[in-house]
Amino acid sequence: MSERDRVLIADDNEQNVELIEAYLAERDVDVAIAVDGQDTLDKVASFDPHLILLDVMMPRLSGFEVCEQLKGDPATSRIMILMVTALNEGGDIERAVEAGADDFVSKPVNKLELLLRVDKMLELRHVTDERERLRRYIESMEMRPGAAAEDATST
Repeated sequence: MSERDRVLIADDNEQNVELIEAYLAERDVDVAIAVDGQDTLDKVASFDPHLILLDVMMPRLSGFEVCEQLKGDPATSRIMILMVTALNEGGDIERAVEAGADDFVSKPVNKLELLLRVDKMLELRHVTDERERLRRYIESMEMRPGAAAEDATST
């Protein structure tokens, strides 16, 4: 029997947590909730998630700080982190990348986009080489339905 994927939702807004949890109910994953940055670090130690859906703006420690700590620790650096943010500024995206986030999604969260990213990140968590993981993730996102149409309209 294979191990179920574990997803940690880290967000201090109860409505956001309920919405994301409802979306994830369609997937065969175990879910835990963290309500602030420090709680996220504590839950990582006890829940051992494969993927963290990490809100940027949280009390105690920001999502950026949590991401930096987790990615800077060899024991937790391979946990996939999807930053969930209402921030749309280029500098915020740059900061998320510098903190080590594997990807990010903007609020309000689109269900299809979130589930697609979650599926791909969980699928790729077994790839140990970071460059290979990134290459496969980019390829999978480029091949998704509608990607060609989106690219055509953005040029």
